[in-house]
Amino acid sequence: MSNYKVGIFGLGAMGFGMAGALRRAGLMTHGFDINTDAVAKFKAEGGADGTLDEVASTLDAAVVVVVNAAQTEAVLFGANGIATKLAKGTAVISCATVAPDFARDMARRCEELGLLYLDAPVSGGTIKAGEGTLSILAAGAPAAFQKGGPALDAMSAKVFALGDVVGAGSSMKAVNQMLTGVHIAAMAEAMTFGMTQGVEPAKFLEVITQCAGNSWALESRAPSIVNGDYHPLSAVDIWPKDLGIVLDIAKSAKFSAPITAAALQQYLAASGSGLGGEHDSAVAKVYARNAGLTLPGQD
Repeated sequence: MSNYKVGIFGLGAMGFGMAGALRRAGLMTHGFDINTDAVAKFKAEGGADGTLDEVASTLDAAVVVVVNAAQTEAVLFGANGIATKLAKGTAVISCATVAPDFARDMARRCEELGLLYLDAPVSGGTIKAGEGTLSILAAGAPAAFQKGGPALDAMSAKVFALGDVVGAGSSMKAVNQMLTGVHIAAMAEAMTFGMTQGVEPAKFLEVITQCAGNSWALESRAPSIVNGDYHPLSAVDIWPKDLGIVLDIAKSAKFSAPITAAALQQYLAASGSGLGGEHDSAVAKVYARNAGLTLPGQD
């Protein structure tokens, strides 16, 4: 096992997979989460022992994989925040989808403590997280890339180095989330529109994946609808948060994003209908309900 030590903060759907990828790469990996069952499970699978106070000052990198900006700030600077426990020169790899201004503020506060901050949101979902094949959209000082390099490499198929200005990673993630959120909603709209014209969901999937209307969102999400399986690998409730961030950024830039705004309304409708914890392809249920359609598995 490598002498390189990583602490991963957040053992949810993404973080647990990323922690496993770090461990399998031979890095000594400590997992932390308010969910003690998740911590125990990770240790049972080979995660390193040690309390936060025992190991924080020995870490080479701290990977923060939580839901949003508020949780990121709490992990770093909250009542039991890690920032003051880490040794100077530790890489802080922040992976949540947040606004660029927030990332810059976290970087400034970390740098005041001598920490090396990387604005490093990830893309690829839970399966790629577990495989260690994520795309990481990273920005930060060269020293931060160097110190965080072993952890970044273990978690990813590709690290996109977007320069030394923190916020560039979060800006690129906002662009990605704009497209992905719109594409998933558009796929659901197209599939259910097809149903009104007699196109069965399975045939839609078979044909459109071979046509110009195909997309990553269609290939990855349409099978869930066809199979009636809404196990939340990526939940509906992610999108009101992420598209909300996108639209806040757009508003600050005085940029009109009407298609994104329309997609957001569909996710809000899905969440408000009690579908927030389901797979994000469940946005199709909103379209189906409004059109009086029955999706596979709803019989």
